[in-house]
Amino acid sequence: MVADNNSGIAWHRVQIRKNREAVKTLEMLKFATEETGSTEAKIAELKRKITDSERCIAEHERRTRRPLPTDLQTLASVSWSDWDASTLKPRRNASR
Repeated sequence: MVADNNSGIAWHRVQIRKNREAVKTLEMLKFATEETGSTEAKIAELKRKITDSERCIAEHERRTRRPLPTDLQTLASVSWSDWDASTLKPRRNASR
């Protein structure tokens, strides 16, 4: 994982990891015990927190991430003849 310059984003990443582990634990506990009402509420709250953190991270990445050099717009602006190796160097006939 890439280190975050923004401490708030790093905090959200840690919270996602912790909350996912807690959800796994609660889901296993739900099957082991008869009590499901409070467990379901805790799981729903944790999943909401996970979604909120994922949304914050995604918004941050959309604002700060550099575009990849092979995105669709970059590829669309390149001429197909530039991709054709045979136009760069004419082939010599080996049978001559």
